[in-house]
Amino acid sequence: MSSLMWSVSYVPTVRVLIAPDKFRGSLSAPAAARAMAAAVRRVFPDAEIAEKPLADGGEGTVDVLVGALGGRTVSRSVTGPVGDPVEAKFGLLDDGRAVIEVAAACGIALLDEAHFDPLHATSLGVGELLEEALALDVT
Repeated sequence: MSSLMWSVSYVPTVRVLIAPDKFRGSLSAPAAARAMAAAVRRVFPDAEIAEKPLADGGEGTVDVLVGALGGRTVSRSVTGPVGDPVEAKFGLLDDGRAVIEVAAACGIALLDEAHFDPLHATSLGVGELLEEALALDVT
């Protein structure tokens, strides 16, 4: 009677989905995803890694959507939350749409503690961003 010996070596592929939001004040969502992917590659060099940065609609949303859907960012000087000019950007997507990030024009990150007063803050800069985008014939 003969015996047949099988030797099977199966090494599963490590698949990792990396989908972070920004780390406020230190890393954008795409930068955080790249750093996390680099760390995974050090431990699992053959891993299949999908980097999918996220945004919650606040800071970083324009960069994430432009990166995911294709397009470019445009920077304009607009009225900030306390009336001073601020540089704010919006996205022009390859399909002709625009992405406006309210936080870029009047977000809390643009305020210091002395100006945390919603009764005296303005969102005029958001309208100015919309006006700038519409002037570029976005849909």
